[in-house]
Amino acid sequence: MTQPTESPADVEQLQARIRELEQERKHLLAIIEILEEISGTLHFVDILQGIARKLGETFGLDRCSIFLAERGGKTARLVASYEDPSIRNYVVDLDRYPELKRALESGETVFIPDAETDPTFKSIRGQLATRRVKSITVVPINWRGAAIGAIFLRTFRDGPPFSDADLRFTQVVSSLTAKALRNAYRYEQLRSRKTTDEDSRRAELERVALLGFLKRLLDAFSARQGAWAEGLLPKTSGEELDRLVEIAMTVIEEEGKGH
Repeated sequence: MTQPTESPADVEQLQARIRELEQERKHLLAIIEILEEISGTLHFVDILQGIARKLGETFGLDRCSIFLAERGGKTARLVASYEDPSIRNYVVDLDRYPELKRALESGETVFIPDAETDPTFKSIRGQLATRRVKSITVVPINWRGAAIGAIFLRTFRDGPPFSDADLRFTQVVSSLTAKALRNAYRYEQLRSRKTTDEDSRRAELERVALLGFLKRLLDAFSARQGAWAEGLLPKTSGEELDRLVEIAMTVIEEEGKGH
């Protein structure tokens, strides 16, 4: 009995499915590695740099950068870069990056499949050709309905194309980035609050110590000099001292209320 032979179309379909499964496996491994990396730190710069590096390695990118939006909407801050990890805090004019500006304003992914032929980049077409740039993808980092930053990816012309699956994977990474930034922000808030509480307690202890020292100093002086000789002072001087003490106590009480 002869076995049914598979047609070239069936073989091609099977090979395509194998490639899809391999790509899914690669994405899952990258997600796991990103989760492991960002769970090891609560410093947002380290988190973002780790994500940029992993995305760049996964896709073999020409550029992978992470920007955080700034107030006013005219600039953004480059805080992590795959191609140059030393760049950590570089302000860019959004008018020079229309695709980044569009992603931050709309909160939606911007995908440019062929940057050289896109009219948006007419003025820098020569630079893109020199760098052999193919596609540009900007995925916003959304938090509470607003884009707080974006992941910028640029592929080589002779590299693998950026597929729909790659785009979905980057959007998942963007969501993880937003959650990691939220946790880092909460950590910084708690640390700042703890520092403030410690400073307040230290100031209170210093105040108590100072008052204790002054009380002991006056007690010791009184013991050495005998009873207070206020009776030697004129009546008006004694009344003036009482008035000054009352004013001083009033000021101290008001300061204690935070006025």
